Amino acid sequence: MGWTARDIPDQSGRTAVVTGANSGIGFHTAQELARKGAHVVLACRSEPRGREALNRITAEARSASVELAPLDLGSLASVRRFAEQLAARSKRLDLLVNNAGVMVPPLGRTEDGFELQFGINHLGHFALTGLLLPLIADTPGARVVTVSSLMHRPASVDFDNLNAEKGYHRQRAYGQSKLANLLFAFELERRLRAQGAAALSIASHPGWTATNLQRHAPLTSFFNRFFAQGAAQGALPSLYAATAHEADGGGYYGPGGLLELRGLPKPATASRAAQDRDTAVRLWRVSEETTDVRFLSTDGETA
Repeated sequence: MGWTARDIPDQSGRTAVVTGANSGIGFHTAQELARKGAHVVLACRSEPRGREALNRITAEARSASVELAPLDLGSLASVRRFAEQLAARSKRLDLLVNNAGVMVPPLGRTEDGFELQFGINHLGHFALTGLLLPLIADTPGARVVTVSSLMHRPASVDFDNLNAEKGYHRQRAYGQSKLANLLFAFELERRLRAQGAAALSIASHPGWTATNLQRHAPLTSFFNRFFAQGAAQGALPSLYAATAHEADGGGYYGPGGLLELRGLPKPATASRAAQDRDTAVRLWRVSEETTDVRFLSTDGETA
């Protein structure tokens, strides 16, 4: 038998932040962590949808410790406020699940002018992780889980067109953002190890999972009925990365079935591009410059 939600270890005394926790795999990730005793911060852009998610969780488990906190990953000011407010009321952060995202929308811009998918999926989470790192580093056994996608595999990072000034292809931009998630997760683990930190950086992907993330992809939504698994199943790789004793720092986990489309969590396959250190270092530097959030610098880089 494979690993399921029943195998999640007791999370009592632990604090977790889950971005995009109001729906989809983010909701089920938050729900299962709360069921196992963690104090879960639902980091959501929409207050009404976040409040609905909180009520659903507490209705199902009245003893659940859950709070709602506003976070708009498309606004660096919002990311900074969230990090400052969390640090003001908490002395630890055991789990940060970088889950929220947007998928193949029409061309749009974040509050700071970034292409929407790259800005929210990657840059927002990059900044959030860096700003929360002091809490994470001070918490024994802490983990950062970053959610990527199968769509990272055909992608590359176009450093000359990160903001889509030279044209926009929504599927390519989405793949680029999810490749950036994986490059970031692997490079974060390398830098944590280089500095002797106890925290782990781990990546996951949900396979083919039916969620409202696909509302801009009608063809994908059509084929969901034939190939997709439910959001509760799709959350299992994230939960495995966040809690399983067997999950390794620098690991990448996804569904173990055919083509990693569905099934129980197993080690996943990262593309060659996702494992390219030179690209990861360049992306890290660009992300620091773009967000003005600098952390875990290596020799020869500005702290």
